[in-house]
Amino acid sequence: MGALFGPAEARAWVRVPGDDDDKYSRGVVGFVTGSAHYPGAAVLGVEAALRTGVGMVRYLGPGRATRLVLQRRPEAVTTAGRVQAWVLGSGQDAAKRDELSRALLESALDDSRPAVLDAGALDLRVRATGPVVLTPHAGELARLLGVERDEVLADRDAVARRAAQELDATVLLKGAETLVAAPGADLLRVRNATPWLATAGAGDALGGILGALVATQHAAVDAGTPLAPLAAAAAWIHGEAARRASAGGPFTILDLCAQLPGVVADLVGDTMSA
Repeated sequence: MGALFGPAEARAWVRVPGDDDDKYSRGVVGFVTGSAHYPGAAVLGVEAALRTGVGMVRYLGPGRATRLVLQRRPEAVTTAGRVQAWVLGSGQDAAKRDELSRALLESALDDSRPAVLDAGALDLRVRATGPVVLTPHAGELARLLGVERDEVLADRDAVARRAAQELDATVLLKGAETLVAAPGADLLRVRNATPWLATAGAGDALGGILGALVATQHAAVDAGTPLAPLAAAAAWIHGEAARRASAGGPFTILDLCAQLPGVVADLVGDTMSA
């Protein structure tokens, strides 16, 4: 069946900074996301990461996306340097990958740091030298496994488990119920998403939230903490922020991002019921 993952479980994966922390110890997350066709994906991921809580964001990408990121979030750093986690591929298409994006993605994957692979980076998972979380929707997972989308939808539990074993990675399968599977581990279920969350850009924000959590927990991850509960925590935070942004109606992904600090504050303040 798998375990239901809620606020009590998510709370454990939000790291509260201490008086001795600086921007590096709080975590640096790097992004290679966005493209000429989908530059907004870079903006949404960076926005979500910063609002989830991280010491620094580094963004590396094409010129237009870089300008948009800096216009929205001038605190983002757009030069290479140390990171504790990567978010790769959001807003990119592997079939239309340009040389700059290819070089940046391959450099990040050679870095041995944990990485969140989305959309246009899913095909590069075999190049990763560190632990990875794959964040496909049903169609993307079908392509990764060489099956039909209907087969994924017919038994999401079994296919998620199969994917984790065959791909040797943590797999976050997006949907109305998010499933997180990892080799040899119990399936984790997150069920707090509103149907209004089925909107463009939702996955970009999820990647940013997850990248922030992994970066802030870099010491634990380096010591061997698995990525699956971090992925489930990101999915829960994402769903709760969407629920608050929606209030029963439509919302934008920037609306969702604006709710993230409050969700995090309520989690760490222990004010949310299980």
